[in-house]
Amino acid sequence: MESVTVSRHLEAPADAVRAAISDVEAFMRGGGFDEVVVDDDRIELSNRVGIATLDLELERFDDGESDLAYRQRDGIFEEMETRYTVTPRETGCEVTAETTFAIDVALVGDLMDATVVGRQRRRELNAQFDWLANRVRN
Repeated sequence: MESVTVSRHLEAPADAVRAAISDVEAFMRGGGFDEVVVDDDRIELSNRVGIATLDLELERFDDGESDLAYRQRDGIFEEMETRYTVTPRETGCEVTAETTFAIDVALVGDLMDATVVGRQRRRELNAQFDWLANRVRN
């Protein structure tokens, strides 16, 4: 399994950040995905990465610790999970996202490897954190 973790300190109350994350469709769009559809606990994402278009079907789940957690139901990965946690700090809060994944080589072949996926995932998570920072500032 590969892992990508991104954290950021935000000058906003943890509850405000959690509320922004709970707007899952807007939060996912903040990551720069080309298409986002949220239907209850199901999330469908589509994103163009280089010459490939990645389609993922995700399901939200409650792990008892994360503010948002989802795993792949269908897509390019053998398995993939992402968990977001918001931790109050003396000033503001710390937001952390961790994605763990295993690539299904039969589906992606030579087009992508873990390095490419990790780099793309960091961009998406940083874009989501930029969106959060702007959302809670307004």
